[in-house]
Amino acid sequence: MRGTSEDVDGFDGAASSTSMIVGASSPYQSTTEPVVQHHGLRGIRCDLDYIRSHLGILKVVEVVLALLAFICIETIMQCSPCEALYFFEFVSCSACVVTGALLLIFSLNLHMRMLQINWNLTDLINTGLSTLFFFIASIVLAAVNHKNGAEIAAAIFGFLATVVYAVNTYIAVKKWSMNSRQQNSRQTSDYIRARTESREAEGRPEIQRLDA
Repeated sequence: MRGTSEDVDGFDGAASSTSMIVGASSPYQSTTEPVVQHHGLRGIRCDLDYIRSHLGILKVVEVVLALLAFICIETIMQCSPCEALYFFEFVSCSACVVTGALLLIFSLNLHMRMLQINWNLTDLINTGLSTLFFFIASIVLAAVNHKNGAEIAAAIFGFLATVVYAVNTYIAVKKWSMNSRQQNSRQTSDYIRARTESREAEGRPEIQRLDA
């Protein structure tokens, strides 16, 4: 029995020493570091390159013009008829809010965290609709205005915003069409490569024998 206990003690000592050696020589114990995952709004920074670009400058000008047009239309206390002023107020406020949100998203690179949305198409739809509605609202306001300084200033800012939005729409159309062509060419090249690999596999009898 004594010999058995000694054997057991020896076995335990050998096992413990072996585990110590394995633990000391394991590369995963001392070198593995915890992976830090960034969630939420960490790592967000202002993209000055986008703000200095043509699209960024256009976005800033659009927000400023839409805000000025909205401020001018809000200073009018009396109106008859008021439908034109209400429509212009809605267009200028909506354009300022939506374009300002897109400017914030693009300048902070938030669109890179939400890849499920086609941001080029979203920007194109916003600029196209803003161009159309600002043009209609400015024409209607200019036609029914009462020679009021605030109405004239709002109509002028509305026409200026129409021009800027039209330029942005043109650039957005070119960018969207270019991205569409690149995506189609990438899909075509992937299809051609897959067909080529399939034909090469069919032309090799040794591969067919292995598959069989």
